[in-house]
Amino acid sequence: MSTNERATRALKEILQRPGNNACADCGALDPSWGSSSLGVFICLACSGIHRNIPEISKVKSLGLSHWEDHEVKFMAENGNDLMKKKYEAAVPVYYYKPTHKDCQVLREQWIRAKYERKEFSEPVESLTYESGTREGMLMKRGRDNGQFFSRRFVLSEREGTLKYYTKYDAKEPKAVIKVDTINATFQPEKIGNPCGLQITYLKDYSTRNIFVYHESGKEIVDWFNSIRAVQLHYLKVAFPVATDLELIPKLTRNFLKEGYMEKTGPRQTEGFKKRWFTLDHRRLMYFKDPLDAFAKGEIFFGNRANGYSASAGLPAGVHCNGAWQYGITIDTPDRCFLFTCETESDQQDWVKHFNDVIDAQMTPQEHTMEALLKHRH
Repeated sequence: MSTNERATRALKEILQRPGNNACADCGALDPSWGSSSLGVFICLACSGIHRNIPEISKVKSLGLSHWEDHEVKFMAENGNDLMKKKYEAAVPVYYYKPTHKDCQVLREQWIRAKYERKEFSEPVESLTYESGTREGMLMKRGRDNGQFFSRRFVLSEREGTLKYYTKYDAKEPKAVIKVDTINATFQPEKIGNPCGLQITYLKDYSTRNIFVYHESGKEIVDWFNSIRAVQLHYLKVAFPVATDLELIPKLTRNFLKEGYMEKTGPRQTEGFKKRWFTLDHRRLMYFKDPLDAFAKGEIFFGNRANGYSASAGLPAGVHCNGAWQYGITIDTPDRCFLFTCETESDQQDWVKHFNDVIDAQMTPQEHTMEALLKHRH
């Protein structure tokens, strides 16, 4: 047996140990790379990020690279669980740990924060996300013309708000956004920028979107985690007996699903029109364009016991006069909504997501939201 065959076999055995079967950074299963300088096993996607910090991490393929005996020994002595105890010893509860489904900028900044900046290796007096205020310039998409302009943003823990100003020295903010209504989610493809962040919030019980980016990946991820830190502070004041475990899901979250469907109007005789749909937990919003500032409408999903249901297909007698043939029927206590999808797999995926939401128990806050939306309509 050659030296390298022996090394490969030894690495395979080390991979079987607890913690080593998933990427140390994003949790993807069956990592096929290792960092011989950090002692962690990582996936192909994260290995590319590690390769960009060669002074910190030396990456090798577990099956194709040549491993020295001392490197194999180092991997055996360390491994993912041990290194997480070192590099993730003091990750704040609000800090968003990305998964393999998250975008490049989130994963890259998580890896750099851990190994390059060593932000979480030991408790520090104060991380940049916890200063209570944050201000700076972000590029914001204009509501009507679609161009991006530099705008000053100010986040305040004391006021519980995020404000933005059209001019750097403007006295009055263009918008004052309450942090408890914010959802911030990375949308690089939609925005057309690798550091694109969508900030969704409620304004007079209507959903408003703003789209921002910063040329620096670190800067935009710092903003994202600062918003989460302020939100957690606000929630701890509002719900003093709630645990961190109960509050974390209330911070910024990814949308459950987004994409195009066609929809008809309430009389169900109008033509089916293509719309962009966003499912944000119990709210399904639809827009003419993915980058619209305001939703054209939204549908609230309550619990199945209260008369909500979603099924594949359209009611008998409904003529599908759009381009797409795969129908979905949503029944709510107030009305029936009809959609069509381009493919059967898309139809099945939407229906599954709708039913998952309808089957979930509702929180008191969600009952309040349902009442408010009904009052508005």
